Amino acid sequence: MLESKAQLSEAAETIASVKAEIGRVIVGQSSIVDQLLWAILAGGHALLEGIPGLGKTMLVRTIADTLDLHFTRIQFTPDLMPADITGTNLVEFGQQGQTSYRFQKGPIFGNIVLADEINRATPKTQSALLEAMQEKTVTAGGETYRLPSPFFVLATQNPLEQEGTYPLPEAQLDRFLLKINVDYPTREELKEIVVRTTAPAQAAAEKMLTSARLSELQAMAKEVLVSEDLLDWTVRMLMMTHPEESDAPDIVKQYVRFGSGPRGIQSIIAVSKARALLQGRLNISRQDVRLTAIPALRHRIVLGYEGQAMGIRADDIIQAIIDRLENE
Repeated sequence: MLESKAQLSEAAETIASVKAEIGRVIVGQSSIVDQLLWAILAGGHALLEGIPGLGKTMLVRTIADTLDLHFTRIQFTPDLMPADITGTNLVEFGQQGQTSYRFQKGPIFGNIVLADEINRATPKTQSALLEAMQEKTVTAGGETYRLPSPFFVLATQNPLEQEGTYPLPEAQLDRFLLKINVDYPTREELKEIVVRTTAPAQAAAEKMLTSARLSELQAMAKEVLVSEDLLDWTVRMLMMTHPEESDAPDIVKQYVRFGSGPRGIQSIIAVSKARALLQGRLNISRQDVRLTAIPALRHRIVLGYEGQAMGIRADDIIQAIIDRLENE
C-alpha cells in the first residue's frame, strides 16, 4: 500500500538501482530500458522493433537476470509449430503395456519469455501466443495449464520491409502493452559497445530484485492516482485517433483507416502510473501521458492505403493529436 512519501522514494530508488545495473551491461538505450521497465511494472507485454544486431536479445536477457526471473527464449522461424511453443502431450508406456499421457511443457512456461524475431514465423504459430498473453494460460489436449507468475512476453521483430517477415495480426498486436522502436546507437555508444564486447571479461548483471518485491512494486503502481480531468483528456486523445470523430485532425481523417481500441487508453494509463512511480510521484501528469501515448498507440492505429503509400507513420498521427490538444 502507498501510505507514505518514504515508500514512494524507496520504490523509485529500487527501480533506479535496477536500471543502473542494466546499464552496467547494456550500452545506451536508456529510453528503451525505461519503456521496458514501465511495461513490466504495469504487468504487460512489450514488442521491440529494430534491425538485427542492436542488442534487443541481450537487453531482454539482462532484464531477466536483474529481476531474478526464469528466462526462456523462443527463436521464431518459418517452420516453427504452435506445439513447439506451448508444449505437447507425450504418450508413455507402462511395464504392463498400459498407456498414459504426460504434458511436456513448452518454452512459454517462463517468467520472462523472449519471443525472438516473432514476425519470422507464420501467423498460425504467432497466434499460439494469444491465449498465453491474454489469459496467462495454455490449453492442450483439452486441459488448461496456468503459466507461472509473473509472466511477460518481450518480443522482438524485424522491420516489416525485411525479407521473410510476416505482419503480426492486429488482435495479437493489441495484446502488447507497448511497441518500442530500437534505434541505431550513436558513434560514442558504438565505441563503447566495441570496448565492452572485445574485453577479456564481460560484465554480467546481478540480481537486484526478487519476484516478491516486483509484485509489491506492481501493486504500488496500480495505486498511483489519475485525476478526472486528466482521464477525460486522455479519453479525448484516444477518440481522436478515429477518422469519424468530428474533432480529429485532418491527418487522421485522411490517412487512418481504424483508430485505437479501448486497450489503447488502458495501456496509456497503466504505463503512465508506472512512470510516475518510477519518478516517486503518487499521481500521473500530462507529461506522463504525452511520453507514453506514442509507444502505447503506435501499433494500434491502422493506416489506410493512401497513408501507407505516402509513408505516413503512426507516430506522426499520434503527435498531431497531442499537438492539437496542447494548442487548444
